[in-house]
Order: sequence, then structure tokens, then C-alpha cells
Amino acid sequence: MEAELRKALSAVGTILGLIIALYFIVRAAIEPFVIDLSDPSTYQNDWGGPSLAGVLAVHCGPGVLAAVIVVVIVRRARAKADKLR
Repeated sequence: MEAELRKALSAVGTILGLIIALYFIVRAAIEPFVIDLSDPSTYQNDWGGPSLAGVLAVHCGPGVLAAVIVVVIVRRARAKADKLR
């Protein structure tokens, strides 16, 4: 029973983690199109502002990090599955 509960909670945690990662990845992909990169007034009051580099780091950085983490986890899972065959 305890093993089943642990497996269920692990699945729920994985799903929630993927949802959050997907949010950050989509946000990172959309951010450069939402702001006018040539007009500092569109992003100077955003988090990370007033510089464009700071705004992109704050808004796109978590998405890039989430994508890297997802890729690493998927590669490890595939390697583990191949090893078990």
C-alpha cells in the first residue's frame, strides 16, 4: 500500500512539474514577441529592467533552465529504460 501511494504521489509530482516547466518554456518563447525589443519604454518597468538583457534574463531564463532540466530528466529515463532491457 505504501509503495502504491509513493508511486501515485510521484506521478502527481511529475505531472505538476511538467505543467510548471511547460509554462516557463512557453513564457520564454513568447516574451521576445510581446515586448518591442527596439523600444525600451515597453520593458523598462518590467522585472529585470530597465535593461533588455535583464528583462530577458528574468523572463526567459527560467524557461531555458526548465527546458534543460526536462531534457536531462528524459535522457536519464531513456538511458535507465535501455539499461533494464
